[in-house]
Amino acid sequence: MRRLALLAGLLAGGCAVGPDFHRPPPPAVERFVPGAPPASDLQRFLAERDPAADWWTAFGSPELDALVAEALRANPSVAAAQAALRAARESLAAERGAYFPALTLGASASRSRDAVEVLSPTLSSGAELYRLYTAQVGVSYALDLFGGRRRAVESAAAGAEAARWQLEAAYLTVAGNVTVAALQLAGLDVQVAEAERSVASARELRAILGRQQALGAASGLEVAAQDAALAAAEAALPPLVRQREATRHLLAVLLGRLPAEAPAAVPPLTALRLPEALPLGVPSALVARRPDVRAAEASLHAATAAVGVSLADLLPQFSLGADYGSSATASGELGRPYTRFWSLGANLTQVLFEGGALVHRYRAAEANLDGAAANYRATVLAAFQGVADALRALESDAAIRAAAGRGADAAASSLAIVRRQLELGGAGYPALLAAEQADAQARATRAAAEAATFADTAALFQALAGPVPAR
Repeated sequence: MRRLALLAGLLAGGCAVGPDFHRPPPPAVERFVPGAPPASDLQRFLAERDPAADWWTAFGSPELDALVAEALRANPSVAAAQAALRAARESLAAERGAYFPALTLGASASRSRDAVEVLSPTLSSGAELYRLYTAQVGVSYALDLFGGRRRAVESAAAGAEAARWQLEAAYLTVAGNVTVAALQLAGLDVQVAEAERSVASARELRAILGRQQALGAASGLEVAAQDAALAAAEAALPPLVRQREATRHLLAVLLGRLPAEAPAAVPPLTALRLPEALPLGVPSALVARRPDVRAAEASLHAATAAVGVSLADLLPQFSLGADYGSSATASGELGRPYTRFWSLGANLTQVLFEGGALVHRYRAAEANLDGAAANYRATVLAAFQGVADALRALESDAAIRAAAGRGADAAASSLAIVRRQLELGGAGYPALLAAEQADAQARATRAAAEAATFADTAALFQALAGPVPAR
């Protein structure tokens, strides 16, 4: 009786079986990291503002903006995500087609011979050899009494929504990766230039010491020490060049180009503006803004609806059907009243035994739902981790940048003093070259610190940002 009552209620109310999706609540947190946001002498954090959609324009470089725009148009990952979205939308349209009756048209022609001496003849005339022509129209409609079809459409719609957010995530990832790569490349250009300057100074000083040793004015110990310094400077250059070229190749691929077609240059650090105001927004609003979180949420919705689909498959299936047509032994007689036929019918099917396949599919759908829920939770945690890591990185960058700045100022002051001493005859040319070498190294260290601050600022923007502007 309970099953009959449940069945009657479902038929009357048109309910859809399975769990209904409810959007997960956002994390109830007030900050991204313990305590207050990290302090910086050049940047401040604004908790009451959300990042701009075109956040990369905050660096004030039209050349960088052009690189991002090119990547959003030409990156193959974006093209793949666009194709996946088109496929998901077509799948949704295909699922919605089941809401309508299926209409079929059939026609056949055959020539047959009956064994009239053994079986009753097919034709009323008793002819054993005949031709038979048939034309008919059929209509069938599956009644969605338990909402299985509606759940399938719901799951497909959620899948299309997930594909849309995955495309937005691809746009954001490409924009962020291009920005970070361009900023890193600008910093590496400076570091390579300063490293080359250090090598040139070390070689020149080695040549001077070699000449002085030949004249007895320099010891072998001094020459050996400079040989070691020169070797160290030369060994430090190739890794920087390799890193710079690898970053250039990465930027080319992000732009949809081959490595040989990489941009010859990127905006220099001196042409970029370090954003002073960094909008953080409300932490609980991050899940509503991040495309990857919204994609995971839509996937969770699709998995929830899929449970209803598998549950409906366990219940009776109802369908209606009708056929209308004509059969005749001559094609010219088709459609005449005495050749017409029709049928109307209803069908009920209930699977009694199928090796447990339907039950296991239902359990698999429940397991997929559990997995989607865990994946959503993991995506949310990763989103907050990305913001927290970027904040701490900027905090570290501020300390490193301050120390590197003091070191560069001290090296510059030392170089200026040596130059004045050289003019007054109180210092020799080797001392000048050594001071220039130290100054180049300090400038390279400061450039690396500045580039890291730029890149980590871009990473924070990317971790906080929502969908990029319409393309």
